[in-house]
Amino acid sequence: MSKSSPPSAIFPDRLRCAREYRGLTQSELAGRARLQPSAISHFETGARKPSFDNLRLLADTLDVTTDYLLGRVADFKELAGADKLHRHYDSLQETDRKFADDLITLLASKAAARGSDKK
Repeated sequence: MSKSSPPSAIFPDRLRCAREYRGLTQSELAGRARLQPSAISHFETGARKPSFDNLRLLADTLDVTTDYLLGRVADFKELAGADKLHRHYDSLQETDRKFADDLITLLASKAAARGSDKK
């Protein structure tokens, strides 16, 4: 994020972009996030800023990170999937966590091997 673009200046555009990417109207997003449609409109115009709780609700509803909405990262598509996996990790039993870790490590090794084969 550049020094000239504080989160409050980036947030309205990021919220609109994420909402449109998910194919939602302002009213649909409001319904899913349990907010008033006018709140979404105010957030997207920059007239109001969301509370921390509403920021989290919006990020969860849109399946993006709060970092994306605040302009700390540029691309929500790649981060949202990893963030989604991480949200469920703590609910797993220890043996299932180990299995998940081993599977992700195996898949990463396969991807790295495929990458080195192309060189």
